[in-house]
Amino acid sequence: MILTVTINPLLEQRLTFNKIEHEGKNRNGKLVNAAGGKGINVSRQLNKLGVENLALTFAGGMNGKLLRSSLKNEGINFSIINTVSETRICTLTLDSSSKKINYYFSENQKIRNDEVDKFLSKLEKMIQNCEIVIFSGSSPCKETDGILPAGIEIAKKYGKISFCDTYGDHLNHCYSAGPTVVHNNIDEIEDTLNINLQDRKDKLDFLDLLYQKNIKQVFLTNGSEKSYASNFDFHYEVSVPKITSVDSTGSGDSFLAGIANGWQKNMVFTDQLKLATALGAANASTFNVSNVEIHDAQKLSDDIEILPVGKKVKTIDDAPN
Repeated sequence: MILTVTINPLLEQRLTFNKIEHEGKNRNGKLVNAAGGKGINVSRQLNKLGVENLALTFAGGMNGKLLRSSLKNEGINFSIINTVSETRICTLTLDSSSKKINYYFSENQKIRNDEVDKFLSKLEKMIQNCEIVIFSGSSPCKETDGILPAGIEIAKKYGKISFCDTYGDHLNHCYSAGPTVVHNNIDEIEDTLNINLQDRKDKLDFLDLLYQKNIKQVFLTNGSEKSYASNFDFHYEVSVPKITSVDSTGSGDSFLAGIANGWQKNMVFTDQLKLATALGAANASTFNVSNVEIHDAQKLSDDIEILPVGKKVKTIDDAPN
């Protein structure tokens, strides 16, 4: 079983209009509520892949009740730590004629120290009962900045595989805790760490830096541009299939779900990377968030090329003669 951890969830309020008038009133928009936040998106995509999972998150106020209801309606198994403050919302407007979408986020939740303590207590118990734990998404406030690094340490304590996909002030602490797997968008790393990763050498050096922190696999994605990955100290350059991008929200989460699916099913590294890349690309071609059908991803797999960079893996022919 896979545990996903989201400490900055949101309630997505999606308003769809046939055509949006930017001056004046827009009426009769179709409203749909959905649970959001990176780890929850990963859980949604894992469901599509047929992988058993459980989402741990915060929720509070009326928005929190709607979040719970949305999770139930989607069939996402979850556990909640209640908060005094309201769960944040994201209102998005979709113009179905122009296929344009706009996002409007409320302020982050304010989590209290006692709520953090309850979260960590439950997290430790839940990690003992899972095989893989995925820490995904940003931290809403300084009180929660220690949760992900502590969670990674707890996973190591119980010999569990941990994934980390985050950014912000706590990122270096997460790296230092030594998760098994790291995924990051290159823009997030550059903004958080104030470094430049535009050149191929810079990316490969960064992969080496994280390997020195005992991180087994690293995945650096960059939208429609080539992505880079490491499996221990072996490096790979990955071409991304050409698609008509509609909305990339959740593409990184679908990608991460593909990697977790590979670990859960003992897939060969290049096979799990190809599936993950296809899931991320397929997600960007639709307005649905992390809800990709496996056959839609598989259609893109043939357009993905994975090339070793630098040191080559030695392949041994162990077939019987």
